[in-house]
Amino acid sequence: MLGKLARQHDPNVLVRFDHADDAGVYQIAPDNALVQTVDFFTPIVDDPFTFGQIAATNSLSDVYAMGGRPLTALAMVCFPEKGDLEILERILAGGLSKMIEAGCTIIGGHSIRDDETKFGYSVTGLIDPRRVLTNSGARPGDRLLLTKALGTGVISTAIKKGVAKKSWIDAAVASMTTLNKQAAEVIAGKHGYVETGDSSVQPNFKVHAMTDVTGFGLIGHARELALGSNVSLHLHANRIPLLEGATDCVRAGYIPGGLKANREFAECVVAYEGGPSEELKALLYDPQTAGGLLISVASEDAMSLWRALNQAGVPALEVGEVHPAGRPIITVAAS
Repeated sequence: MLGKLARQHDPNVLVRFDHADDAGVYQIAPDNALVQTVDFFTPIVDDPFTFGQIAATNSLSDVYAMGGRPLTALAMVCFPEKGDLEILERILAGGLSKMIEAGCTIIGGHSIRDDETKFGYSVTGLIDPRRVLTNSGARPGDRLLLTKALGTGVISTAIKKGVAKKSWIDAAVASMTTLNKQAAEVIAGKHGYVETGDSSVQPNFKVHAMTDVTGFGLIGHARELALGSNVSLHLHANRIPLLEGATDCVRAGYIPGGLKANREFAECVVAYEGGPSEELKALLYDPQTAGGLLISVASEDAMSLWRALNQAGVPALEVGEVHPAGRPIITVAAS
């Protein structure tokens, strides 16, 4: 919708909404730029504290996806006029816990009356303008790494229906409350600019593009990366990680509306080879909350980055490769 409005011209804007990047980037000095993003949504779990944690993790993710370091946040609250304020306090406390973990300071916020609770943050981060990671730099020959398993959308649907097993809920909540901070710091290089702000420290890995996998699902965000980079992608179905219970949810028909919409929109650019399962096909379009990072890294650095991520506790997997532009835009092979 923003694309239909008159375009503003400002030479300090380094990244805007043109290529569906995760956040905007605005240069304020030769070595510094601001990363800005906003996100909020309705509760997807029953516990208020946990919902606050998930909302904060999700809001911070876009800054990490650009290679930035979160600095400050503004809370956004929609809450019923006669709602229990203790619930709101727990939501805010959950969000604060994750902001503290991220080293991001909450400096204010805004609230409005609403019949349905909604919560999230506007987050501002800092980045070296020479090291911004967008979704438009992938190169043929790159390897694709994914840092989190898929399935939060279908499991959240099962939670809302009251049919999710405890182990499914635990797995989904653990994923949705895990910051992408560790992954971003590893990608920048240990004690690199994401962690210290020292622009003299060089990253250890040639990461050419990165995005987080959120509301459009893996295929939706992979599509944006492919189109933005003028490349095609080859994904291996048997390497794509899935949360416990995700396949069961698809089989049982716990399909969120977002999954259906994502599939209707993006499946036209996908070709399947070797017969990946119907459950896996569906989960490729599952809208993720606080999802992982999809990383396009030079082939010579892929193994060392994979090793570094896993040593840092980030369970990354290599899920595909980047090829020259062509049709189909995305190929999903069974193996």
